[in-house]
Amino acid sequence: MKLLPHILFICLSLALTWAQDHHQNHAAVLDRCKGLEMDAVAVNEEGIPYFFKGDHLFKGFHGKAELSNGSFTELDDHHHLGHVDAAFRMHYEDDPTHHDHMFFFLDNKVFRYYQHKLEAGYPKDISEVFPGIPDHLDAAVECPKPECDEDSVIFFKKDDIYHYNVKTKAVEKKEFDSMPNCTSAFRFMEHYYCFHGHMFSKFDPKTGDVHGKYPKEARDYFMRCSKFSDESDHLERERCSRVHLDAITSDDDGDLYAFR
Repeated sequence: MKLLPHILFICLSLALTWAQDHHQNHAAVLDRCKGLEMDAVAVNEEGIPYFFKGDHLFKGFHGKAELSNGSFTELDDHHHLGHVDAAFRMHYEDDPTHHDHMFFFLDNKVFRYYQHKLEAGYPKDISEVFPGIPDHLDAAVECPKPECDEDSVIFFKKDDIYHYNVKTKAVEKKEFDSMPNCTSAFRFMEHYYCFHGHMFSKFDPKTGDVHGKYPKEARDYFMRCSKFSDESDHLERERCSRVHLDAITSDDDGDLYAFR
C-alpha cells in the first residue's frame, strides 16, 4: 500500500509532462523559410495551395502557419493528427460526386472533403476507396486528361509509382528513374512538382522525366522568403522579379494571366 502514493505521483508527473510537450508542440512557431520538408501539398477548391507540415498548415505562398485541425477538424477527431501523409484535389468532371473534392491520406485512412466539410461515411480505408494503392503513402497528385492519358491520380511510396485510373480503378505501376523520391507532390497551373526536402523538381506526369535545371530551391519559387543561403539562384529570381507587369488576372479555372 505504501507504493500506491508513489505510483500515483509518477503517473501524474508523466501526464503533466505529456500535456506540456503537447502544448509546446502546438505552440511551436513554424517558419517555412527555414527549409522545412513539407509532408503534403494540395490546391483547394479556390486554387490556393495548402502546405502541410506536422499538425500545421500554410495557406498560399506566404503567411504564418496555423493548426490543420482549424480548417479540417475531423482530421483530429478521427485520427490523432501527427502529419498528413499525402493530399490532392480530385479532377474528374465526369463524376461531380468526386470532382473538386480534396482527399487526405493518414496512415491507412483516407478523408474526403468538400468546401472544408468531411463527406459522409469518411474516413475510409484507402484500400476501399483506392483499391490497389498501399497505405502509408509519401505523396499523391491528381492528373487529368490529356495531361495523363485518362483522368488519374499518381501515388508515390518510396521508389514505387502508381497511376490510378479514376474511372476504371485500374492501377499501373511505373518507374520514374530520373526523379528522386517525392516527400510531397502537387499540380499547379498544369505543371507537376515533386518536393524532396526543401528542394523541388518539375516532372512529366506520364514518364517522370525531369527537364531543365533541377532540383531547385522551393523557397525561391513557392515561398516569399528573403535571401537565405548562398546556394540559391538569386540572380534568376531577381531577373524575374524586375519584369514590370501592367495587369494580372485569373479565370474561373484558376489559370493566371499576366499582361505586359
